[in-house]
Amino acid sequence: MRVQADVATIDILGHLIMWFILVVITFGIALFFFPYSFSKFVINRSFIIDERGVARQMTCHTDMFGNLGHVILWMIISLLTFGLGYVFYTYKVWNYSLNHTSVD
Repeated sequence: MRVQADVATIDILGHLIMWFILVVITFGIALFFFPYSFSKFVINRSFIIDERGVARQMTCHTDMFGNLGHVILWMIISLLTFGLGYVFYTYKVWNYSLNHTSVD
């Protein structure tokens, strides 16, 4: 088995522009929601291809606001560590997102 992501450049550009605008409007607070959106963006455009060449869609079942407590906790940790905690936060979000992904 292998994983194949089908992420188009124009999709990436649109996603980045949208999040850049949100970050500017919210004075950076949107950066704590971005990792959820980013992981879901990539996972939902990925497939698992089995030995026979059959592609099965991966679906991430997270939402940005479903884990508001998680976001607030890591926001505090990031502020207390002068931003260093944010790096760990992004890894934890990917871990959470992959654990809440199914293959259809």
